[in-house]
Amino acid sequence: MKTIIPIGPYHPLQEEPELFKLEVEGEKVVGLEINLGYNHRGHEWLAEKKTYDQVPFLVERICGICSNSHPLAGVQAIEDINNVDIPLRAKYIRTVIAELERLHSHFLWCGLAGHFLGYNTVWMWFWKYREPILDLLEKITGNRNHYGMMKVGGVRKDIREEDIPEIEKALKLVEQKAMLFTKAILDDPVLAARLVNVGILTKQQGMDYGVVGPTARASGLAIDVRRDDPYASYDLVKWDVIKFDEGDVMAKAKVRLLECFESLKIIRQCLKEMPAGPFDLKVDDVPAGEGIGRAEAPRGEVIHYVRSDGTNMPIRYKVRAPSYMNIASNAVAVKGCEIADAVLVLAAVDPCYCCTERLVVANNNGQKLSTKDLLKLSWQKTEKFRSKYKK
Repeated sequence: MKTIIPIGPYHPLQEEPELFKLEVEGEKVVGLEINLGYNHRGHEWLAEKKTYDQVPFLVERICGICSNSHPLAGVQAIEDINNVDIPLRAKYIRTVIAELERLHSHFLWCGLAGHFLGYNTVWMWFWKYREPILDLLEKITGNRNHYGMMKVGGVRKDIREEDIPEIEKALKLVEQKAMLFTKAILDDPVLAARLVNVGILTKQQGMDYGVVGPTARASGLAIDVRRDDPYASYDLVKWDVIKFDEGDVMAKAKVRLLECFESLKIIRQCLKEMPAGPFDLKVDDVPAGEGIGRAEAPRGEVIHYVRSDGTNMPIRYKVRAPSYMNIASNAVAVKGCEIADAVLVLAAVDPCYCCTERLVVANNNGQKLSTKDLLKLSWQKTEKFRSKYKK
């Protein structure tokens, strides 16, 4: 007999509201219904009401963990319209910020994974040594999150030469601890028992669902925007794409753990090779046209599309976040798992639900409603209340 077990929309192991309905037979998961849409915030609509200088501050609030990836993709889309090539120093600075963000995001995910497993030592380790990474971001940008660094034509702040020794000292500490964590996790038989061969997403399934980022690379898909469509200074430094073929939760963990060392390698090269010079072109006008910006966020490829009519505000702004692609793959990855492992599988893609939200309003017949339709319904309901309480 099949039973439905709801996870959400509010659940202790989910940071944001969403609803997953597990279809189970006994202890085995045989199906999954995914329900999103609890946290729509209208960023695309709001972006069309902001100037090009304001847009990066708005879109970096799409996600607190990826608060550099979204504005980076956004300004690159606007620069695509302008056909702008930013200063070389700005390219290196953008890369440093992006990789520091990747480090803190992967540390955050690994800590949460330990917490979900009841292995709170892993959680406390990772979150303790995530703090030096956030301290570096605060030193460079002034903020632990929502850095406010990206702008059309470059970056808003420089990295001071006198701060580089302190940055390198913190990176050394983070590297030492990351090596300790990685060895401890990969050698732990209990973690292996919980994660190996659990939540397998095959390479073909990954291709079918169009997954991106660590979720794709853990299933044997060696895709990475930083290499495949280079931006910032990624084509000027040496690093490797981390890939595993197993497709299980352990493979997703290994990809993130080993990517941390690649991020450290990239940051150190940038600090060493970054040339002197300007870090901002001071772009004032955006011509009519359309542009696309792509960036490899910690969770995978993020895309921003911008259309301009030559004024100081976009007339269309479209965002496709990586979680929008990855969450759907849970429908196949979770099948065959034990109920106790289902939440681990759902969390293994490192989902950001507020990134994914889309809103389509329909009536009871399934007919889509326009803005005018919604306003008309609102006015009718207001009149109904007014009549009822008039006396």
